Order: sequence, then structure tokens, then C-alpha cells
Amino acid sequence: MLSRVANSIYWMCRYIERAENVARFISVNTNLLLDMPSEENKHWEPLIMVTGDQAHFEEKNSDYTGESVVRYLTFEREYPNSIISCVAAARENARSVREIISAKMWEHLNNFYLELMNPRALPFALNEPDRFFEMIQMRCALFTGLIESTMSHGEAYNFGFMGMMTERADKTSRILDVKYFMLLPKASMVNTAIDSVQWMAVLKSASAFQMFRRQHHRITPRLVADFLIFDDDFPRSIKHCLHRADDCLHRITGAPAGTATCQPEKLLGRLKANMEYDDIEEVLEHGMHEYLDDFQTKLNAVDNAIGTTFFNIKQIQESSSQQQ
Repeated sequence: MLSRVANSIYWMCRYIERAENVARFISVNTNLLLDMPSEENKHWEPLIMVTGDQAHFEEKNSDYTGESVVRYLTFEREYPNSIISCVAAARENARSVREIISAKMWEHLNNFYLELMNPRALPFALNEPDRFFEMIQMRCALFTGLIESTMSHGEAYNFGFMGMMTERADKTSRILDVKYFMLLPKASMVNTAIDSVQWMAVLKSASAFQMFRRQHHRITPRLVADFLIFDDDFPRSIKHCLHRADDCLHRITGAPAGTATCQPEKLLGRLKANMEYDDIEEVLEHGMHEYLDDFQTKLNAVDNAIGTTFFNIKQIQESSSQQQ
């Protein structure tokens, strides 16, 4: 497979996963505000903190209002991680590899992009955010289903799925990082009803609430963190995503599982092995923010190694959150 083709498919799937995550964050936050006291309604800033792009947001907006955050995260074309920018980038990548992906995948992405470009999309998002962002999530989920059901599970599929799992692991770690480090407004609110509502929102931001409640009868910070980091079976836990990405990587290289024949396999295998032997008690003792920050740094190193090994891309920045 040409490195250009592999790169396009890898980033096509990463961008769609990123768009879905942003839509879910906004939808959950909109519902969270209904359960919060009126004086605690300033909960839009954490959505920008999750992205790590506060400086860029503040260049264009004077305050963290609901409308400004929704406009920025959904329709800001100059912001490369907005929903419309991600869908546009995914569509452009899909256009360049139309001979590799299925016709259904291309048609769906093209229609998805045209829906967001419709002038009625912005009023729809502002006036009926529940319906609008549910629609975005369903469009992204349908695209994932089309990959599974209409694309041969060969090299191209594995590059795409590896990109999706890498993006998903990164976003789950950022959700937890923001909650532990920034989200709770006052220390006195720990273990209060407001704190429980926020932890419920963290689970919903990862589509994890129902699966978490099937295993646990009460919501505590320790149980939530353990579930989102170390659960083997939940498809958005960090550990599960790393295992799926590692499986795809070994199918691409043809190396037996547990071996490393290239730099990405070494880095991803080491990261996966560390997670196998870590547990939530060690994470909390070490510090949640420090643990997740170190994880994000190592995951970026894996992504950089994938770019240099398979796509012949020389890294020009530490964070590889956009296609180069």
C-alpha cells in the first residue's frame, strides 16, 4: 500500500472519531447544565480545556458562553479540531482514496459534510442542541459501521481502525484529566450531589454510563477512573483501545503478537505492557494528572512513530493532533 493512501485512511478515521467526541462533549454538557444550580452554570470552559486550545479560543472570543463555545467547537473553520473542520478533513482524505474505500463510505461522508455546510445548521445547533449533536454522533457511528460492514478487513482497514483507537484513547484520557484537575469548581463540593452529577457527566462523555452501572452500584471517582482506564471490555477504555490498536499494528506488519519489529510496535507494546501492570491504586498514589499527562506524551510518541515509519512524515511539532 502507498504511504499516502495509508496516511489518508488513518487520518480519515481519526478525524471522524474526533468529531464524534466533540459532539458528545457538547451534548453532555448541555444536559449537565439542567441539573446544576444557576450559580454553577459556568461549565463551558472545561470543554475548551479538554481540547487544550484555550489560547486560540480566547483570541477569537471574550467569554466562555454557551453560544461562543458551540460556535467555536462546531463551526469554526479556522479551528482545525472543530466538528466541521474534522469532517471536511475526513472528506478530503476520503476523496483522495476513493478507489480504496467503499462507495457507501464516500457518499456518507460527502452528505455529512454538506449537511454541516447548510446555512440552517448553525441555528439548528443553537436552538435544538440535543437533536443536532445526537445527529452528529449518529452520522459518525454510521460511518464506523460502514467501515466494518463494507470495507475489506485488510491493510487499509487496519490503518483506519488503528487511527480510530489512538484518537479514542487520547480523548478518554483528556476527559479524566480535566475532571480531576480542573472541572470541580470548589473543593468543598467533593462527594456532594453536584460532584456525583459531574462524575455521571464524565461517564456519559465517554458513552460509558450504562455499562458502568451494570458493573457498579454507586458512582465514585475511584471506580469511574478505574473503569475508563483499565476495563478490558469497554470499547472506550484506554486499555481496551491500546489493545485494539496494537492488534491492528501487528496485522499490518505481520509480526507475531508480543514481538516488536519497528519503532511503533516497541513504543505501543511498552505502553500497553505498562498498563497491564498498573492499577488504579498506583495511579491515584502517583497522581491522576501526572499519570494521564505522561500517558498522553507517550501516546503522541507512538503517533509520531507511526507517521515516520509508515507515512514517511518528518515530525515538525511535539503534538501530532493534526495531519501533516
